[in-house]
Amino acid sequence: MGPVTGKKVFSVMALCAMISLLMLPVVMSLPSLAAGEEASADAAKKEGDKVEKGRDVYYKTEGIVAGAPAPKTTDGPKDYPRYNFESRVLLWFANQQHLYYGSFVLAVPIFCMVIEFMGVVTKDKALAKRYDQLAYDFIKISLTAYSLTAILGGILIFTFLTLYPAFFGYLSSIFRPVMHIYALMFVAESGTLYIYYYGWDKMKEGFLKWIHLSMSVILNVIGTLLMFLANSWIGFMMSPAGVDEQGRYLGNIWHVIHTALWNPLNVHRILGNMAFGGGVVAAYAAYKFLAAKTEEDRAHYDWMGYIAMALGVAFLIPLPFAGYWLMREVYAYRQQMGITLMGGLLAWLFIIQATMIGILFLSTNYYLWQAMGRMRGAEKYQRYIKYLVFLLTCGFLVFITPHTMVMSPAELKAMGGQQHPVLGNYGVMSAKNGGINVIITTTVLSFVWYMRGNKVSTVSWAKFGNIFMGCFFFFAYINIIWLAVYGYYIPANVRVGLSVPQVATTLSCLFFMFALNSVMMKGAKQMGPIEWGKISARSQYALIMLATAFTWMMGLMGYIRSSVRLFWHVNEIMRDNSPWAYTHTVGFAANMISFNVLFFWISILFVFWLGSLAVKKVPVEAKAGVPGSAPQPAGSH
Repeated sequence: MGPVTGKKVFSVMALCAMISLLMLPVVMSLPSLAAGEEASADAAKKEGDKVEKGRDVYYKTEGIVAGAPAPKTTDGPKDYPRYNFESRVLLWFANQQHLYYGSFVLAVPIFCMVIEFMGVVTKDKALAKRYDQLAYDFIKISLTAYSLTAILGGILIFTFLTLYPAFFGYLSSIFRPVMHIYALMFVAESGTLYIYYYGWDKMKEGFLKWIHLSMSVILNVIGTLLMFLANSWIGFMMSPAGVDEQGRYLGNIWHVIHTALWNPLNVHRILGNMAFGGGVVAAYAAYKFLAAKTEEDRAHYDWMGYIAMALGVAFLIPLPFAGYWLMREVYAYRQQMGITLMGGLLAWLFIIQATMIGILFLSTNYYLWQAMGRMRGAEKYQRYIKYLVFLLTCGFLVFITPHTMVMSPAELKAMGGQQHPVLGNYGVMSAKNGGINVIITTTVLSFVWYMRGNKVSTVSWAKFGNIFMGCFFFFAYINIIWLAVYGYYIPANVRVGLSVPQVATTLSCLFFMFALNSVMMKGAKQMGPIEWGKISARSQYALIMLATAFTWMMGLMGYIRSSVRLFWHVNEIMRDNSPWAYTHTVGFAANMISFNVLFFWISILFVFWLGSLAVKKVPVEAKAGVPGSAPQPAGSH
């Protein structure tokens, strides 16, 4: 056996051993969970066969009572200690900062995995090294952020224990069967991350590179499972399951985890985290681009910003659909919660959310239009941009139009009711769905134009393909707008179903048109190379705006999700009897969200600065091709 073969066998054995160690906590927990349930049943039998049972508040199944009821708290130092400041605001701050960094360190390793895989499979060695360097830059940024995430997690737990001891004690008692799994998986993720980062140079070629790539898969699986477990706590607080009406644990931990809102929360948060992570890395690249002193650095960070933006927007596009699913499940679980969210106390916050979503898509489209300036031949699309601006503006205005206004009692009395005589005729959900679907479809069209900016299709059916794509987009707009208008002429319970054909139309444009355009552009004639770094500074400010809007909207949605419980710690199970069991005004919430955003960006700039202290230089052969034609990542568009 030669030295190379022996090295490969040893690497495979080491990988298998590492996977076994990482999965050991999960494997060991399964029999312990079953043993715990059997132990509670056996203990009940020993007490004279008097097994007390309870009825699950959500699943409506019976289970053996295996926990104490939810504590009934009182306003006092025992349950709600004071520190001359509103405890809820302190917890809000600690939770939001931990969430920001947790989202960032979850998203970036996924980006690294995708980019490193692209480098492994590409046949262009120079381009492969550039992809590898880009993935290394990404993980280097997240390494310091990962340490900060752990510190903020410790601060968050300390804040819970100090300010809300009764509530945290009850939540810990419910999730005790999986608490050790969470802790052990966090340790496993930390170990995998550090091996992945520090083993980069040792495993950069051949079969060892595939081993290294496999470690990124393991890292992301563990990170995703950690997020799912954390989401189960949020889902339990909003839509409890696995407990009876008194809040007593019924012995089935899967029911506690798998609540009514767990699945939509998982999908919504993973998409949101990915979009947020892409925005933060794009802002980092924009900052480095603006501060760059050489053409090579500007080219590198221009490319880095584009890749991060493209990955972020790829997850942003389906994010509104995941949000609709989450709201639908909220309505299905408790209709009153849905009304509070969309048509009651928190409704005006969704107008602010719609404004932020509009800013995200407008910034994305503006960046793409500016990016066309780095491609020779993209001038042919410039004269059509004004029509896209018109579509985006109209869709944005429809999307942010409210159905009802926030008014004082005197204004309501003067108007004679909640419905405004003019505005009350607008803002229905089918129209809003039409507005956002027009925006998303226009963004897809901008991406299609960018992908073919410096290319001319050489397939024999190119003319027919262009006509077909034009007709497809035209009739997609007609269908979306017609359904939006049609919604005004049908009952509300029927109008809700119009979102399905609108979404189907948008997704058809997304998948079919991207696929068709890729086939048409295969082997296309290039009118010139992409001149990376030859882009206006305004485009970089658009990336910074994109990241800031992501950050602000994440803070807003976290506040909305928490506020929908109103005066409950755990909805309808454990009441919040603190003096802060009320909903803040919109103005206070906006100021608090803005403060969280400002603090995050100040701290993340510190993280970026730390990452720049030990910059790994790009290999000379990889750098050489940045402005030229051969090693350009044009094919990745």
